[in-house]
Amino acid sequence: MTVDQVKQSILGSWKSIAPEIRPSISKSTDGSMKPFYLTRDFTYLADDKFELVVVNSADAYGKVPLVRMTIKGHVLWQGPHPIAEGAQKIDFIADEAYEVTPLLQGFADAMHQLASHGFVQWEVNGTQSILGKAFPPFGLIDGQIFAEFDLIYVLNDLLFWGARNVDGRGFDTEANRPTNLQIPMIRK
Repeated sequence: MTVDQVKQSILGSWKSIAPEIRPSISKSTDGSMKPFYLTRDFTYLADDKFELVVVNSADAYGKVPLVRMTIKGHVLWQGPHPIAEGAQKIDFIADEAYEVTPLLQGFADAMHQLASHGFVQWEVNGTQSILGKAFPPFGLIDGQIFAEFDLIYVLNDLLFWGARNVDGRGFDTEANRPTNLQIPMIRK
C-alpha cells in the first residue's frame, strides 16, 4: 500500500478487541517487569489528525480502570517501515490535547503525590490537561509536547501499531521506534 492508500484505509474509528497487555518500566520486588493493561479507542481524521483515548486498568480484564488519557494531535508520515510490505513509520504529535482523568481514588492520590505542582487537586473523574506541562509520572518536562515515533500497518480490516519495547521503553526517540507489531485494533 502507498501512504495515500494507508491514510484512506485508516480513516474513521478503531478500538481494542479486548484489554491489551504491555510491559511497563516499573519493576516488581523480584526485579521482573510489571505489566500494565489498557484499551485503545483511536480515530484517524482528515488532514492527518488523530484522537486517541487510552484507559489503563489495574487488572487483565479491564474491570478496574485506573486512568483515562485523551490525546489529540497530528500524524507525521515518515516513510516505509521494514516490518511488513505497506507498513509506515509515523510520528504521533500530541499538540492539540493531552488530558488525564483519574478513574480510581488510589490513582488520584498517587497523582497528587507525584504531580501536584501546577495542577489542582486530583480527583476521580476530574480531567486535567497536561499539554505542555511538566508531568513527572510520564517523564514530561515543562513546555514539552508529547510525541511518539511509531509504526502503522493495515491488514484486511485490522489496524496494527508498533509493539512496546520488551524492556518497557517508550517510543520517545527515533532510536526507540518499534520494530514489531502489537495487538491490532478493529473498526468501531
